[in-house]
Amino acid sequence: MVIDEIKGKMDKSVEHLKDELRGIRTGRASPALVENIRVDYYGSPTPLLQLAQISVPEARMLAVKPFDQGALPAIEKALLKANLGMTPNSDGKVLRLALPALSEEQRKKLAVRVKELAEKTRVSLRNIRREGRKQIEQSQKDGDLSEDIAHDLIDEVQEHLKEHEKGVDQILADKTKEIMTI
Repeated sequence: MVIDEIKGKMDKSVEHLKDELRGIRTGRASPALVENIRVDYYGSPTPLLQLAQISVPEARMLAVKPFDQGALPAIEKALLKANLGMTPNSDGKVLRLALPALSEEQRKKLAVRVKELAEKTRVSLRNIRREGRKQIEQSQKDGDLSEDIAHDLIDEVQEHLKEHEKGVDQILADKTKEIMTI
């Protein structure tokens, strides 16, 4: 059914936002900050998550322990290249990344970035609604749906949009609060 497809697309759009926000730095360390960094490992870009165990030994510290010690220099190079504002310290077996405290200006920039990502998601949700309306209206023109059923389906699509936009607003508020908290 069209409604299930639309709801599924909207769910995916919101999940994508959540994934993007996991990679945005807050005051605390999180493996999500580095797990998707691409490391040039034997000539192919490989996500760090597949090459190393990433842990949080302290609130502002990440530890990256490669499964293959030979990958340590490549991982260190990729972390430096990622320009995260953290310099990796190596003891030969484990890379440690200390997260410096965020300045007020950095926090505000991150909050603006989060707001931009949330707005992109809202636009995506509205585009999904528009596509759904077109499908429903086309089905009505083709004679597959009566006018009443088509109207009810369009209303249902609008309800799903409102529900998902509320979810995006809540995610935005939570992440902004997390970023601005010292």
